Amino acid sequence: MKRIAITCCLLLGITLFTNAQTRVLVEAESFENIGGWVIDQQSFDVLYSSYLMAHGMGKPVEDARTSVDFSKGGTYHLWVRTKDWAPFPTGPGAFKLHINEQALDMVFGQSGDADWDWYYAGEVDMKQGANELVAEDLSGFNGRFDALYFSTDKSDAPINDNEALLKVRKELLGLSDGPENVGEFDLVVVGGGMAGTCAAISGARMGLKVALIQNRPVLGGNNSSEIRVHLMGRVDQNHYPKLGRIVRELDNGDPGNGNPDADRYGDERKLQIVRAEPNISLHLNTHVYDVEMDGNTIKAVIGRDIATNQEYRFEGEYFSDCTGDGTLGYLAGAEYRMGRESRSETGESLAPENPDDFTLGTSNLWASLEREQPSGFPETPWAIQFSDEYHIDDHKADWQWETGFGNFNTIYEAEQIRDHNLRAIFGNWSYLKNEKAEKYSHHELAWVAFIGGKRESRRLMGDHVLTQMDIQDGVMYPDGSVTATWTIDLHFPDAKNSQYFEGEEFFAATKHIKVQPYTIPYRCLYSRNIDNLYMAGRNISTTHVAFGSTRVMRTCGMMGEAVGYAAFVAKKNNASPREVYNLHLNEFMDIIESPLNIYNLPTLPQN
Repeated sequence: MKRIAITCCLLLGITLFTNAQTRVLVEAESFENIGGWVIDQQSFDVLYSSYLMAHGMGKPVEDARTSVDFSKGGTYHLWVRTKDWAPFPTGPGAFKLHINEQALDMVFGQSGDADWDWYYAGEVDMKQGANELVAEDLSGFNGRFDALYFSTDKSDAPINDNEALLKVRKELLGLSDGPENVGEFDLVVVGGGMAGTCAAISGARMGLKVALIQNRPVLGGNNSSEIRVHLMGRVDQNHYPKLGRIVRELDNGDPGNGNPDADRYGDERKLQIVRAEPNISLHLNTHVYDVEMDGNTIKAVIGRDIATNQEYRFEGEYFSDCTGDGTLGYLAGAEYRMGRESRSETGESLAPENPDDFTLGTSNLWASLEREQPSGFPETPWAIQFSDEYHIDDHKADWQWETGFGNFNTIYEAEQIRDHNLRAIFGNWSYLKNEKAEKYSHHELAWVAFIGGKRESRRLMGDHVLTQMDIQDGVMYPDGSVTATWTIDLHFPDAKNSQYFEGEEFFAATKHIKVQPYTIPYRCLYSRNIDNLYMAGRNISTTHVAFGSTRVMRTCGMMGEAVGYAAFVAKKNNASPREVYNLHLNEFMDIIESPLNIYNLPTLPQN
């Protein structure tokens, strides 16, 4: 399939043929063969685009290639949208472009500017018809580019503002006529981590027509091979043992955090289970970034394929935000919190005196393996610098490798967080390889995550906000459903790391506050002000302190299961999520209590 590159003629005067300006936009992520590069969509909510990145752990990756048709040959001016991701003073992300087997003179990715911008690459001769474009990585250290822009007019420099550029992208990519309609669904689940995957399966098995939308090529979120966090929390302490059965199906055992064996995280297992459900319409590589509203009701969501840029519209009766970031709720105008509440507001002894923007951080895990032959690793002057006095002497990462803590916004600065983590990983590894060769000469980096494993961002507010007291007092509300077992686990910067890298910490510590098994009320799983919005996962209705316990993935998966069952009750009774609590709570509780109900379900009303 040809990648998307649309030629657009803009009338500059009265006569088209004499005053026409020809423009071609090529999105990097839409290259036909991305080679060893990877597609990164983590900053879509900032850039409104994915991009290509050369994530080679210090070894140049295979070229990315594509063929682009030009309806008119001739001399064009070329701009490349890129950045220097580690300008200290210049970074390592160097790459070159080749057009029709001719390398351009300019080396990209070493400008010394950390912001995304368009760089003028000069004049290029393009043939009418097919032209080959090649992106050549020069370092393996995460060079990246967003798009290529060709114009016959040198004064036609592309706009750099992200929102304004979105309009240009839609025009030149032929998306201005609107998205393709996928269909109408009983339940649209946005986010394919453990919570979203369980919600989709649960709802589908109850007879709902479900769309599951995930913005990566795999399911599982933090438990996927892309991030590699093991599942925590217990499913064997439940008041309602039915919750957790789907989690067990998806559970691929405990490989620990950052295991170098990708297969241990069960990507294919999760995909097979979902694809076996006839009521689930699965849409991978699709990032939801817009909604259609009717008052306080979500009518549809709009997603864009992170590679092809094709847009899709999903219409639904009920929606579940399982994105972790609360993306769908935010787009719909749901009430949310982000950061820490004050002690006077919540009455929690573990809350700070004053509210702030502090959030738990994001991890990029990594691992090395011992090889038969010794290997080297480059010096990394652009990375975080380590010394005999302070370095992290280990062959792999665990949960402590974490950046955030209020120093970075975990949503809008996700790229900067990931890049800070990479500077720590590569800097520390370079130190170990070059200064502790007697121990690490035969070790080689086997895997480094380029997708960040987030812990905390937005929390969407429901009719009940779970608190520290709810947890520690073991309050059993009438709608108590999901049983949670994890400690109150609130991370903070490691003291020694702060001593050496104050304000730029990348290593965490914690103090576990033990709890007895407690129940999360159903009212924490739907929005207080968006009439048809559920949520499951780390974005449910809690305080920051309570979130420290509810956020682990087996617990999040059970939330998803509960949402699927609740959506069934809502659909069956033509009710809102709130009305399930007010009018049909016994029916919902009966379903999660009794495994027999699943075999004798009433017929759903037809649309």
